Amino acid sequence: MKHIARKRFGQHFLTDTGVIDAIVRAIDPRPGQPMVEIGPGLAALTQPLVERLGRLTVIELDRDLAARLRDHGQLDVVESDVLQVDFSALRASASGPLRVVGNLPYNISTPILFHLLEHVAAVQDQHFMLQKEVIDRMVAAPATADYGRLSVMLQWRYAMENVLFVPPEAFDPPPRVDSAVVRMLPLAEPPVLDRRHLAELVQVAFSQRRKLLRHTLGKWLEQRQAGGNFDLQRRAEEVPVAEYVALAQATQA
Repeated sequence: MKHIARKRFGQHFLTDTGVIDAIVRAIDPRPGQPMVEIGPGLAALTQPLVERLGRLTVIELDRDLAARLRDHGQLDVVESDVLQVDFSALRASASGPLRVVGNLPYNISTPILFHLLEHVAAVQDQHFMLQKEVIDRMVAAPATADYGRLSVMLQWRYAMENVLFVPPEAFDPPPRVDSAVVRMLPLAEPPVLDRRHLAELVQVAFSQRRKLLRHTLGKWLEQRQAGGNFDLQRRAEEVPVAEYVALAQATQA
């Protein structure tokens, strides 16, 4: 029986075999590696992955799809909202750090990325298909229109690369946007800081991105009697990630 894509789950099923092959090559799965796929859907990516891995854990919210996936003898199915999944616990029961992959629902892609950030110590790498516009923001350099809160909050912890463009016609039904695949490698020696403190700082900085930072971050720093030599005569998008990190380290309790 044909599965009808459910709009409330943001389902767009990958069908282009050439794109699927290119994604699998980019991921380069090896036998025995512990891998978790988010949103396997109709298993277009799942099957070539599990053929190379031997076994694969999949996270699927749609109960009908989860039931189908359970019939596959090489899959461990977690029927759950991915935002409720404890990836650190999955790592604890695995033979090594997790490789996480998936075609992420566009409507909750950013919450998923921030959820995984909480479990980054459990992860070896991440390969995700996302809306191209989101990936452009993830990998953006300072002083560009795409550089913002998402750029800073991911780049302080990951090295990232846009590895593949995916057109709408590669899906059924086709989304109204272009897609792409991003590779995310957790930094081996990340800065030591309070992530929530950095998140608050960056949120304030980009709250009015057209204004100079003295109007936003300046007040936030005054309240903490901090700031030092940080240049507030800039806009938020002009400040490199390393400077946000250094300021967070200098101002955290």
